[in-house]
Parts: sequence; structure tokens; C-alpha cells
Amino acid sequence: MFDKILIANRGEIALRILRACKEMGIATVAVHSLVDRNLKHVRLADESVCIGPNPSPQSYLNVPAIISAMEITDAVAVHPGYGFLAENADFAEQVQKSGFTFIGPAADVIRLMGDKVSAIAAMKKAGVPTVPGSDGSLPDNSEGCLEIARKIGYPVIIKAASGGGGRGMRVVEHEADLINAIAVTKSEAQAAFGDGTVYMEKFLQNPRHVEIQVMSDGQGNAVHLGDRDCSLQRRHQKVLEEAPAPGIPDAVRRRVQEACVQACIDIGYRGAGTFEFLYEDQHFYFIEMNTRIQVEHPVTEMVTGIDLIKEQIRVCAGEKLSLQQADIAIRGHSFECRINAEDPRTFFPSPGTVNNFHMPGGFGVRIDSHLYSGYSVPPNYDSMIAKVITHGEDRDTALARMRVALSELVVDGIKTNIPLQEELVRDEAFAKGGVNIHYLEKKLGL
Repeated sequence: MFDKILIANRGEIALRILRACKEMGIATVAVHSLVDRNLKHVRLADESVCIGPNPSPQSYLNVPAIISAMEITDAVAVHPGYGFLAENADFAEQVQKSGFTFIGPAADVIRLMGDKVSAIAAMKKAGVPTVPGSDGSLPDNSEGCLEIARKIGYPVIIKAASGGGGRGMRVVEHEADLINAIAVTKSEAQAAFGDGTVYMEKFLQNPRHVEIQVMSDGQGNAVHLGDRDCSLQRRHQKVLEEAPAPGIPDAVRRRVQEACVQACIDIGYRGAGTFEFLYEDQHFYFIEMNTRIQVEHPVTEMVTGIDLIKEQIRVCAGEKLSLQQADIAIRGHSFECRINAEDPRTFFPSPGTVNNFHMPGGFGVRIDSHLYSGYSVPPNYDSMIAKVITHGEDRDTALARMRVALSELVVDGIKTNIPLQEELVRDEAFAKGGVNIHYLEKKLGL
């Protein structure tokens, strides 16, 4: 087991990782930008190192500074959390070449799954269901592209092979618009990701976003830990998640879960990972794999009772998976509301000083947050400041607990999206379960 881990992240996920390390008896190193010197996990870590100014490229994305921090503190491994360098294959490779351990999959696996074209090919080989599409990058000739679109059927969506987070996508409903849409998407992809490769898929009209959590040791052992529904989204960004996904037939659920496990074994995956799908008319369609821990991992922890961060650390330290599929049972239901420092209507960021922070409590309530009274939320990073998680023996109980928890949550001094979350957990359609990925934007009039 590692004796010291450097946490290459900030905010609630950095604190979450630090707590897991402390439980395991592992020493911790917190790296931070100038503005983040008063973050809670920085204060609680065994050691801390300032790695640069506030802008992310000069601090949390500064690979030489992070590796130097590992060297001077004698850390032996780095946990990237999510975001920043968590899915950066070059960073993972550089960590390994420098003699340290990257807590995540190998660099070549990150590259395989980070390229949407190669990822889809790997998933098809493993038996994971995929969206009907071009089966690879689009040809350079217009007639070839038109023929592929006719075969798939309109509407289609053009996607950047190296895209993610809702970027590098364009929906085409009519053949006359196809060639121009491909050209524009290629140009945007080249500018945003340094890779102009694009591919085509069938555009599903009203799907849900359902994902499968997996854990694998890279030694031929893998398990799934159930699924989550993340369909409440705004501009492809998740707002509220739950586990398990409601209203999916057990046989349909089981087939895709087993295929994901096989895919992990086939590609030699190591660590925690998430297979993301669109789900429509009782069919799953693979869209991408996140080769890291997810923001919404707590809902899976609540329904399985398994600490995903600790298990992730164990397998990346070279231990065999401590879990077998028969050991994992889904008990009850869980919700997570993301609390952001932003105006609940305009969604403009709202940095500033938190004058008073009061966390809710009670049976089945968990708060993951780095906030404290007097903390100043900087304008430099993502606006998420807390996650409210509830658990109950069934979906209705977990949802009722979320309503109570949100009513008790106090964040004074800045604007937050708490009013929006309170509205969502009282929404009749959401309470019934199974809303699609367009529901929230239609509700908000976007």
C-alpha cells in the first residue's frame, strides 16, 4: 500500500480523497494555487505545496509543478480526482515515467477510451451496445458522408472524436445541412481539442442518460456497482443524479452491466470507471467512458455501502479486487443534488465570501463539501461548492429526505442554485421517475 499520496485537485473531491487516505493510514500532500491556500483539505493535509498562480494552466494543470511537488515531498502516488488532469493520458504517462503511480488506468487505456472512435470500436468488440453510426471517423469526401447519413437515418449528430462535456457536437436534421455541419464541427474540434477527427451517430430524440459504475484491478477481475440516472442536465452538465436508475427492466439492466464488466477485462482497465449510455425504448447505447471517479459517485456508495475511493486506491496500489459480483447488493435508493455558487435563474457564477454555512443532517443525509463559514469562493474554478446526498429504503423516502435536507441547507453571502434544486425535487414529473435529458432545459425555457 502507498505510504504517501499527493492529491492533485481541489474542493470537495480533494477533501473526499484526503478523508479516505486518513482512514487507510496514508499520509497526504495537498497541492494548491495561491488563492486556494485556505481550502479545507489544504489545512487538514499532512503537507501542502503551492504549485502556482490562480489560473488552472499555471497550477492544477501544471504537470512539471505537480511532479516536482511529488519529488520534494516523497509522495509515491498521485490521485487526480475528477476534472483537471484526471483523464490526461500524457500526465498519467509522465507520472509513471517519473517513477510514481497514477491512481487510475494506464495511459494507453485512457487514450483508447478518450478517443470516441476507438472507444466505440472497443465497446463493440466487447459486446457493449452502441449507437448506430459511422463505425469510425468520417471520410473526407462528401458523397461518402451523405451515404452514411442516409443509411443511419436523420436526424444525425456529428461528434468530435476527442470531445467531451457536451462540446464538439452538432445535430443535423436535413441532408442539405450535413456537409456544412461536418466542416464546422471539424474546425471547432481542431481549435478546441487539437484533433479535427469527427464521426457520426444516430441522434436519439428523447433518451435518458444512464451510466454504469465499474471497478477493475487490471488483473482480470472486474465488477459493476449498479447504475445511475443523470438525465437532469443543463447544456450537457449534470444537475441532479440518482441510483439506481428507475424504471429499467432487470433483464435489460443486467445485460448491459455484464457487458461493461467484460469490456473492463478486455481492455485491461484498472481503477474506478463509468460507462455512459443513452437509454431509450429499453435499449442502451454507449456514448463514452469516463476513466476516473465521477462527481456523482456518492449515490453509488450509498446504495452499495462500498467506499469507491478506497477501493480505487487499493487496486491502483497493485492489490487484487477485494470484491466479487456476488458481494455487491443494491439497497434502497439515493439522490445527489449539486450545489453551485451561481444565480439559480441566470446561472451566472457567484463567487464571494460565505458568511454562514449550515449543513443539514438527519438519518440518511450526507454532505460532501469543502465550505466553511468565512470561506471565500474564488472566481477561477468550477462553481460547484457542495453535494447533498440522501438515502432511503425506497425512492420516495430518499426524495422526501432530500426535500428536507435542502430546506435546512444555508449558504449565506453568495447566490446558489439551492432554490432550483428545491424546485426540482418537488417537480411532479421528476417524482414519477424517468424524465429524459431534455426535460430540464424545456422546464427552464432554454
